[in-house]
Amino acid sequence: MALSQGAPVQTIGWFTASCLLISNIIGGGIFTTTGLMARDLGDPLLILSLWGIGGVFAIGGAMVYGELGSRLPHAGGDYVYLREAYGPLVAFLSGWTSFTIGFGAAVAASAISFSAYALRVVPAVEGNGWLAKGLSLGLLWFVTAIHSGGLAGGGRLQRLITSTKILAVGSLILGGLSAGAAQWEWLASPPVGARWTAGTVATSLVIVTYCYLGWNVAGFIATEIADPQRTLPKVMIGGTVFVMALYVLLNVVYLSALSVDALAQEPVVPVAEKSAAALWGAASGRFVALVLCLSIAGAVSAMTWAGPRVYWAMAQDSVISPWLAQRDPHTGVPVRAIVFQTLWASVLIVSGTFEQLLVYSGMVLACFMALTLSAIFPLRARRSDAAVVYRIPWYPVLPAVLIAGAGLMVMSSVTQRPLEALFGLTTVLAGLPLYWWWNRKRSVVAE
Repeated sequence: MALSQGAPVQTIGWFTASCLLISNIIGGGIFTTTGLMARDLGDPLLILSLWGIGGVFAIGGAMVYGELGSRLPHAGGDYVYLREAYGPLVAFLSGWTSFTIGFGAAVAASAISFSAYALRVVPAVEGNGWLAKGLSLGLLWFVTAIHSGGLAGGGRLQRLITSTKILAVGSLILGGLSAGAAQWEWLASPPVGARWTAGTVATSLVIVTYCYLGWNVAGFIATEIADPQRTLPKVMIGGTVFVMALYVLLNVVYLSALSVDALAQEPVVPVAEKSAAALWGAASGRFVALVLCLSIAGAVSAMTWAGPRVYWAMAQDSVISPWLAQRDPHTGVPVRAIVFQTLWASVLIVSGTFEQLLVYSGMVLACFMALTLSAIFPLRARRSDAAVVYRIPWYPVLPAVLIAGAGLMVMSSVTQRPLEALFGLTTVLAGLPLYWWWNRKRSVVAE
């Protein structure tokens, strides 16, 4: 099934695409998750090992997605890969899930998190619900306006936010590694209060893996990247390796700033702030809140850029309204699709219902990730490899291992949270009536 792409007016290079990917991966999870792991595991070396294992899994996934992007360098990412591998229905459900949960709920949650940390940067301001929602909506519509104005402005914004964020995170890492208050023996000493079990290790690995998700984002804007067949694999793999290095180094800072038992004490979530306070004093908490603001703003910008390309691709295939397939005649940007996503995220912010969606979003997204990884098998079987620039190593072992790992994550989540799994399945299947209704309407128009 061919996709009419409509060449965009402008393209971006590997650096801007890398900024998009890095910002999309690094949200708030790396600054909070380690506290939960310290509480549940009690072993600093095990915590570092799990962040390393999660990074290896993400790099392997980026390799597979790199070949998928090289084979199908079209806007839409997972939707396009699943459409070509398994047909329009599976692809539509993937796109529907991206709209409702993968991007819609994630953008809303990130925007709310941004306002929460922004109000901590300026503590003189008394925070309340509507002020926080106003800041969230302001950020969301600001990045929407920039990305709707064209690739040039959107690319500049993404480069600025990501570069500033990386400098801030790098300062945190370098400052932590060189701080006189760091206690390196806490990393090397055998754990006294280790409390991990097979179940807590599995749960922690699932949480770590979710913190790495987002390495597929460059595929969503493939037609807007110069020479995507060569650039996509480099951006996906290289960007994921870079993020893994940052994640591991940040955890080294946390675990040398405070003992694992101290990290496990309540409150366990603000692990970055607790570590900074131990190294440089209580006043450093505001700097960490600023880093989190930058990190989350970059993620909101990345998702506002990438997500609408899915709905644009779906509209190109006429599985949803062709009205969303229109690009701006001057910039080539799918403005309608961008505003469509932002309106949905705004509804979720105002209503607060994104919290319910996020409870079960992880397992649903992991399920579609496993399905997309498996697309490499039918695509290799059906298509000629003559024009493929990048091929993953260790085929078919590597994708098979990754699919098994993603499947185990889904099974573990379903076992531990069956009710959330049912809600997730219900959300996905809720797209079926829309798919059947639109196809019926399209058939009637065709007649």
